[in-house]
Amino acid sequence: MNKTLSIALAGFSFMIDEHAYIKLSDYLNALRNSLDAQEADEVMHDIEIRMVEIFKETLAKREVINDSDVEKVIAQIGTPEQIDEQEEAYFSEGKQSKNKKSGTFYNNSQKQLFRDPENAKLGGVCAGLASYFGLDVTVMRLIWVATFIVGFRLAPLFLFVGLLYIILWVILPQAQTASDFLKMKGKPMNFDNLKEESGKIVQFANESTEKVGQAFKSQQGNFNNLGNVILTILRVFFAIIFGLLGLSCLIGTFAFFGISFGSDAVNVPEGIAFFLGNDMPNFLLMGILVLTLLIPAIIFTLISIKLFAPNSKLKYTGYVIGALVFLWFALLFVAGFTATRMFTKYSGENNETQNVSIDTESDSILLDVKKVNIPADFKSYFGDYFSDGKLIYKEDYPYVKVKRQDITKPYLIIKKEAEGYNQPIQLTVPVEIIGNKILVPNYFKYSYNERMRHYNANYELVVPRHFKVIDVSDKINLDDDNDDDDDNDDNSGITVEKNKININGTTIEYNSEESDSVKINGKKYSKDSADVVLERMKIDQQVKKSFKDMNINIKDGKKEIHIKTN
Repeated sequence: MNKTLSIALAGFSFMIDEHAYIKLSDYLNALRNSLDAQEADEVMHDIEIRMVEIFKETLAKREVINDSDVEKVIAQIGTPEQIDEQEEAYFSEGKQSKNKKSGTFYNNSQKQLFRDPENAKLGGVCAGLASYFGLDVTVMRLIWVATFIVGFRLAPLFLFVGLLYIILWVILPQAQTASDFLKMKGKPMNFDNLKEESGKIVQFANESTEKVGQAFKSQQGNFNNLGNVILTILRVFFAIIFGLLGLSCLIGTFAFFGISFGSDAVNVPEGIAFFLGNDMPNFLLMGILVLTLLIPAIIFTLISIKLFAPNSKLKYTGYVIGALVFLWFALLFVAGFTATRMFTKYSGENNETQNVSIDTESDSILLDVKKVNIPADFKSYFGDYFSDGKLIYKEDYPYVKVKRQDITKPYLIIKKEAEGYNQPIQLTVPVEIIGNKILVPNYFKYSYNERMRHYNANYELVVPRHFKVIDVSDKINLDDDNDDDDDNDDNSGITVEKNKININGTTIEYNSEESDSVKINGKKYSKDSADVVLERMKIDQQVKKSFKDMNINIKDGKKEIHIKTN
């Protein structure tokens, strides 16, 4: 049975047996005697903090410090005799020899991420990362700035970089003790290094104190109390906010898993699955979507925990988040590469025309829309597509260009277009001709494997000059240049000139530089009220009758003035 004592090291209480206490006390006294009086207190405080860390690691479930625990502390920090030998080696063989010897005996420390307040510009994140990875702090800042600038072109990356910096600012602890600075730099925590870092901390504290000035000394207590209250309120508020965000993301993640794996019908959003098909593995897209929810969920939860309990230690969280982020970027890269390869599969364009004769004795052509019947088992995508995974029906908005020539029989030209210069066009356009009536389809059909070729179909109707072309459905985009000629030829009292129309003495003028107004008989009116003005004007009744329900369209490039007379 051994006698035990209660001791305090750096504010922490320990139980130690009597013999170990004597050895530890002698060791501390020897270290203190080897230091200058002016730096002894600061250095010894840092050494005690390091001892506390070693004792906590060594004791585990034990409660009493024994001789072996004290010997382990002495072995890691170093004895006064070893310190004297190192100093002699420093002066006789140079600093390099000293560093080599010191590293050989005591370099058993592991690196740890901290924020570096000594070299901080914005929270000390870059300075801490630079010390951890052994880079110059300027290089690390340039890396962050470059990534941030590149992120402006990619909104998700821009937000991710900014959010990541804020998260690191909140999560990473600030280096305060000499042990923290040594862990940050990965240096051995022996006597020499602890002494050196303690001196730097004292110097940094003195310089910072001088910069603060004397203006706030009288109100320091009040400022501290008020600041602590405000910071506590903000800390709790943001802890709740981040906690709710983390919970929402976690619920979304589990919900996604439940939908994706609990039902065979839903794996990937159908719109994406329609275009990507089997070329993009489902697990790849699911992994990206899950990680997109899971990573913020973990980060927000950790931030909330740290805000609620600033002294809590969360081990290995940085490694877990880093691994998930790396996996997310890897999946994004693979998905982006696969999608790029799919969308750039075809090079150039291919065109194909088909002439269809129209056998009719009539002098007019009627245009109508043919309603294509789509099987009931085809699914709708984006409102314009129907597919069963083998065929695709794409909605078309027919465009018919009328061309008049000196011929006797009309005919229809079907123009098919698709990407892929050296690939045959496999597009089915079910046009139907019955007498003098042409039925153009509202949907055309092609293979599902051809979905990336961007198929399109247009029509050109070639007719004799005296033929009339009538759109009976009013659903076809009909381009017939003969309409304007008919207006000028068949209606007396109407003349059309450049930017001017004359209706029995009433002049309508349009200026391309003033696209929101027109002039009627020299007076300017807005385009919204121009039709009302024309309605009220006293125009010859015969002309009004001839031009009942006439639409006047004045175009200048992409700009257009539309006037309707009744």
